[in-house]
Amino acid sequence: MADITTKQTGFRVLLQRILTFFGVHSLYSGVLGIVDSTLRSLWIPNWLPAWCPTSESQLRAAEDRMLRCIEGRLSKQFVDVGNGNQLWTLAVDGSVAADAPAACHHKTPVVLLHGFGGGVGLWALNLDALSRRGRSVYALDLLGFGQSSRPCFPADAEAAEALFVDAIERWRAQLGLEAMILLGHNLGGYLAASYALRHPRRVKHIVLVEPWGFPERPAMSDQDRPVPVWIKALGAMLSPLNPLAGLRMVGPLGLTLVQTLRPDFKKKFASMFVDNTVSEYIYHLNVQAPSGETAFKNMTLPYGWAKRPLLRRLGSLPPDAPITLVYGSRSSIDGHSGCGVQEMRRGSHVEIITIRGAGHYVYADQPDDFNQRVLEVCHQVD
Repeated sequence: MADITTKQTGFRVLLQRILTFFGVHSLYSGVLGIVDSTLRSLWIPNWLPAWCPTSESQLRAAEDRMLRCIEGRLSKQFVDVGNGNQLWTLAVDGSVAADAPAACHHKTPVVLLHGFGGGVGLWALNLDALSRRGRSVYALDLLGFGQSSRPCFPADAEAAEALFVDAIERWRAQLGLEAMILLGHNLGGYLAASYALRHPRRVKHIVLVEPWGFPERPAMSDQDRPVPVWIKALGAMLSPLNPLAGLRMVGPLGLTLVQTLRPDFKKKFASMFVDNTVSEYIYHLNVQAPSGETAFKNMTLPYGWAKRPLLRRLGSLPPDAPITLVYGSRSSIDGHSGCGVQEMRRGSHVEIITIRGAGHYVYADQPDDFNQRVLEVCHQVD
């Protein structure tokens, strides 16, 4: 009897870990009840191999391959942000560049925040260019993503957002940065704006690149046409799942899935890599424990709208806080939010930049144009 109880307990733990891994926490109780009543004697051995062929060391190796073309003096470190959490950080020291001016150490550093499902390696086309002329550039893996710690985030959207922002502030304090030019893409743009709202004097310029989470969710009457029933049904069926749960569900086929569904990533970085370096990096980023991914889901309404839209909150930002919004001309992201920011902040500096020929991943689609426009923004600061 003791053996059976031990097997049942082991199975409960294994099932809970599997559901947590796939980001379906809410299904645990219901599924466990069914399983307990029909499969009480089932035991899965501890030596069962990992379903997704990944590890922290494989993610680290994939990132190293992404960064092997960086020519600047690149340093890497984990930065302690309290509560047992660490943020993985890259720094390119622009002061050692051949064309760096003598007073380069006075330049405000640029801090890069990646988007949902991303990591520091995706800035490979930008790090050298942005550190030109002596400006230091930092890139960090957001809490819950990449090589940073992957804690359990609160289910409440406001609390989850606060945990992201607090980690960034503790990171800044640990590195001793008095102020920064904060640039965020997608989810990173949302968090950059949220950070600026809470710590406005630490940000000299906010650069929002294709930011997520700014507009309000439109009322049904405001939409061009109603959502089809089949899409509503599909959304209801998938709502318990994290956004990238499918990538983990297919296990060893995950890398092939990334290569098949997103061949564009290989093309974006074709000037640096001719192999599957980028696909492998994206795969290993997103089949680890879905910590930040779960937080993002908790901050999101159905169909990708933010529970706490930023457009309604930017009015409390100091009027002297400059903002630049960067969009790709071929992106599907609604750029009308930029106009909304301009309307809300009349009399404040709000610039909208459109990069021709770029999609959502502006920094990789047209890196030369993107880097040049960001450098122009930096020049406005100092």
